[in-house]
Amino acid sequence: MTKEELGQLYPIILKPYSPDWEAYYEKERDFLHSLFSQELIIEHIGSTAIIGLFSKPTIDILMQKPESISDNILINTFVDNGYIHMKEQTKHLMFVKGYTPTGLEDISYHIHIGPLTQNWLWDRIYFRDYLNQNATLKNEYEELKLVLAKQYKYDREAYTNSKADFILRVTKDAKILLTGDIK
Repeated sequence: MTKEELGQLYPIILKPYSPDWEAYYEKERDFLHSLFSQELIIEHIGSTAIIGLFSKPTIDILMQKPESISDNILINTFVDNGYIHMKEQTKHLMFVKGYTPTGLEDISYHIHIGPLTQNWLWDRIYFRDYLNQNATLKNEYEELKLVLAKQYKYDREAYTNSKADFILRVTKDAKILLTGDIK
């Protein structure tokens, strides 16, 4: 399938914030915990974790990579439980659910998996927390998302890439303000 065909099948559609998104996250988090025998850190990240923000109805979840489980076992476990392994993602393990041959389900999931030492991945928590505390930045981000959703409705990659500078800037500021860490 071409990039254009994928864009038509899975367009960027933003919806008003729903408190149900937290319940969807909690249910999926509990399911992920049930798949593994060890206690793992699992966080709700992305736009659906920012209260009041327009978002694609995609629940982004960040999960600690279990040290004792190989990538192959993780991949098999997720695939056996209805997730699609996003092999194109090479910086960390990523799985999605809710993507069908006829389009997106009402709710979709993106599961990002990496060790706690993968700071660039775990720094997403700073972005979430800072926007939940800062209405001005949250509104600025929402305005950016709404403009980009119209501009790149059928190009998920361009939509995501066009938000990157804002996210990196805010994440850097958030990390400094919330921890004093300037790295």
